[in-house]
Amino acid sequence: MSTPYSVVIPARYASTRLPGKPLLEIAGLPMIQHVWAQARHSSAQQVVIATDDPRIFEVCQGFGAEVLMTRPEHESGTDRLAEVVAQLGLTPERIVVNVQGDEPLIPPAVIDQVAANLAAHPQAAMATLAEPLSTAEALFNPNVVKVISNQQGMALTFSRAPLPWARDAFAQAPNQMPADVPYRRHIGIYAYRVGFLADFVSWGPCALEQTERLEQLRALWHGCLIHVADACTPILAGVDTLEDLERVRRLLEAR
Repeated sequence: MSTPYSVVIPARYASTRLPGKPLLEIAGLPMIQHVWAQARHSSAQQVVIATDDPRIFEVCQGFGAEVLMTRPEHESGTDRLAEVVAQLGLTPERIVVNVQGDEPLIPPAVIDQVAANLAAHPQAAMATLAEPLSTAEALFNPNVVKVISNQQGMALTFSRAPLPWARDAFAQAPNQMPADVPYRRHIGIYAYRVGFLADFVSWGPCALEQTERLEQLRALWHGCLIHVADACTPILAGVDTLEDLERVRRLLEAR
């Protein structure tokens, strides 16, 4: 039996590198519609788009999505998510998966996976995914978030820095990736319990979160557990740059 859960897709118009990103056309459709369609192929009972912009709201209504307007001043996607679950009146034990609005290639299977993982670990407040990291370029790239977890599958920490730091290997070859260290890239998909979201928002940003610009560190700072598993299928990177957009356009148009 599948885990009952909802999906919320935050979609902001403002983007430093790609203004109006959710509405950019890919294979004849706006990007946000591709994300919504992928989420609709998951086992979620409900898929909701959350936006702070009337242009996105109108487009989403046009293709038949359930869409909610949210306040524009939210500092993080999780803060926006908390407003959405309050608007929807979801129960505290309900699981909600936050799917990023710039992931038009997100596999439905991983949306189901992260929801099921949280359901299977009642001690965790959140669940997320990772995948093996295989290149030195990615390891030293601050835009690629690294994660390490304990033997129970709970996150120890997340960082933009190479993590863990291979002291001896880097002393000998500072720019090479050690072959025997299981580096993992964090994938930015999250499952939450609704009751946790109210606590998360009430805490406000912590110093560690503000330093790394990683909001999941707020949960760890307050002693909450985050379950991490490797994704059940490869996940192609989302759209952050114009180059990403062109890559995704080529892939979807080829299909």
